[in-house]
Amino acid sequence: MSIEYVVVSEGEQDEPIELPTEEDGSLLLSTVSAQFAGASGLKYRAGGRLRGLRLVDDRVLPPAEGWAAHRYFCAFPRTDAPTPTPRPRCSDLIVLGLPWKTGEEAVRDYFSAFGELLMVQVKRDAKTGLSKGFGFIKFADYEAQLRALGRRHMIDGRWCDVRIPNSKDGGSAAHRKVFVGRCTESLTADDLREYFGAFGQVTDVFVPKPFRAFSFVTFLDPEVAQSLCGQDHIIKGVSVNISTASPKRERGARSQLLGWGLLESGAPRVYSWPPDAWQHSAHSAHSAHSTAPPDAKPYLKYE
Repeated sequence: MSIEYVVVSEGEQDEPIELPTEEDGSLLLSTVSAQFAGASGLKYRAGGRLRGLRLVDDRVLPPAEGWAAHRYFCAFPRTDAPTPTPRPRCSDLIVLGLPWKTGEEAVRDYFSAFGELLMVQVKRDAKTGLSKGFGFIKFADYEAQLRALGRRHMIDGRWCDVRIPNSKDGGSAAHRKVFVGRCTESLTADDLREYFGAFGQVTDVFVPKPFRAFSFVTFLDPEVAQSLCGQDHIIKGVSVNISTASPKRERGARSQLLGWGLLESGAPRVYSWPPDAWQHSAHSAHSAHSTAPPDAKPYLKYE
């Protein structure tokens, strides 16, 4: 078969050029892309409708009626198509606080309610065979993992926690936790979980008892936690301040008394936060170096 020239343009209204075919009558895609960078194929208009040409082994095949019957223009990959998001992979989860009597079968029965399990293991002492009080699980579905991480679990009459192990990244737990200051007794753990759940998956909320005017919130994603630090938020009418939660080993060396809080009629009236985190009042604000009244209760914030 003699070489034939095909009339091709970049767009339907653009000026065309002629491209040579191969001996078998096909048109190499490399020939097209050499003239029109990024082209992934050819199409033409027939009867008012667009038709694409078949591409086999990087060769564009002619239509049944032959190359000369139409004028062709390039097809390009869509750039506005959304890039598929990689599906998150499930990780091994550690189950803390298991009762000594709880075995793998009981753990599997409980967590099967959240989704299919790929692995269940209760750690036991090598000599005695007794449970060490913790174990590991792994789900097949990431959504099941999130459901299990988002709450506490009552297993055989005891509260247990499910977390992502931090053995490969010792600092990740601190990076996922934030300090919530200026809390009031009206804010419950459920209130904090519901509010901060809008920013990312919350894995734990700690509200100290007795009341200490602060709380800790732990997120699944450390980037979510760090993005909130330094911000003020209004939760059910209460203005709270978010800051980094320092690891315990650092708090002992760096803790400092930032002020005094006075209790009047059993309710906290002045909180000991840094100057940029609380409102001073002329009659009740005390500096960190002042002497506290006998009935005053100090509040500590660790930085």
